[in-house]
Amino acid sequence: MRRSATVLLFAMLSGAAMAQPPASKKHHAPATAQKSHATGTAHHGAVASRTAVSRQTGTRRGRAAVRVSGRRVMVHHYAERFTASSFNDNLTLGDVTTGEDPVVRAAAIEALGNMNGTALAIDPSSGRILAMVNQKLALSSGAEPCSTIKVAVALAALQEGLVKSDTPVNLGGHYSLDLTHALAKSVNLYFEVLGRAMGFERVKHYANEFGLGELAGYNIPGEQLGTYPDTELPIAQGGVGRMCSFGESISMTPLQLGALVSAIANGGTLYYLQHPTTPETIAAFVPKVKRLLDIQQVIPQILPGMQGAVDFSNGTARSLRTNFVQFPVFGKTGTCSNNGTRYGWFVSYGDAPTGRIVTVIFLEGDRQVFGPKAAELTGQFYRAMYERSYFQPKPSPAAESADVQHAGAQ
Repeated sequence: MRRSATVLLFAMLSGAAMAQPPASKKHHAPATAQKSHATGTAHHGAVASRTAVSRQTGTRRGRAAVRVSGRRVMVHHYAERFTASSFNDNLTLGDVTTGEDPVVRAAAIEALGNMNGTALAIDPSSGRILAMVNQKLALSSGAEPCSTIKVAVALAALQEGLVKSDTPVNLGGHYSLDLTHALAKSVNLYFEVLGRAMGFERVKHYANEFGLGELAGYNIPGEQLGTYPDTELPIAQGGVGRMCSFGESISMTPLQLGALVSAIANGGTLYYLQHPTTPETIAAFVPKVKRLLDIQQVIPQILPGMQGAVDFSNGTARSLRTNFVQFPVFGKTGTCSNNGTRYGWFVSYGDAPTGRIVTVIFLEGDRQVFGPKAAELTGQFYRAMYERSYFQPKPSPAAESADVQHAGAQ
């Protein structure tokens, strides 16, 4: 079912676009709580800030006055308390590596270093997992997707016909933004507007279609299931808008996110991810299609924002370019925290000369963990493979045979 873009316009004019959860839930959280979000850009009238916004968490440190739509408003600030460590010296303990690409795995290990996280690399043309470092975390029950949920929300809104990449969406007052810049800068309010315009049932329909709430792998031992709730987040906690900007109440695994972005990279085929680990499964590997997604026509509309996240001077993943500039990379960051642990996500696909490759880096820890850090490590990952000549075109078998014959004739 597609809707006209006028539906979104009507929603805005009727006030749905500006229906926010009570400000006290966002800025006046109890000092004893332990959950916050540090992802995206918060816009309130003329005030724009990029900050870790504690909704129910942290220790109150003070307050400051800001002007919101011409009014003087007191904003309280909170300091998060983290109990998780950002480092792990045993990331690869227990990993099963038979069947993985040794170059890709070595590059992923080098990029992660001793950061507490997992790195996943996928061939989007087949769904084959090329490397999976720290498999205990990669196959776990997942975590809040933070702002990476915006990829699924953007695809849903594009399929519904609500927006195109350059459609200006009014976010209040004289402030409008299009999808490209909202993705690149991870603007929370924009995706809250889209989520409320679509409604929970449509948002959930697309999320399930894109693979959230179901196993992403095919017979991968130990894979656990992320969850997509059957009911909307309570309005007092932000409702469907909060689900679409932060992924609150959703649990997503690195495999689910990697499978979705693989479908974007390959033109719409959602593959089961496979991780062959025995000589028999390696020899018998055949791609397995889960379903075909109706996104081929809208993929060109989402790519400018995903590339902008990396290439724009204010893109949330611009740290990737400090390490790698050799070919285009399309991605999305995510940062949030829960119960003393901060999450840092970055999902991307690189458009390499030898074919596309999808990567997911997911970090857990304290304030040293955030989405741009995961993007920085992804740049190091691509750099490490580039230095190992992984992206150099390989000669065809016929060319190799001709070279051997030529050498023998000399």
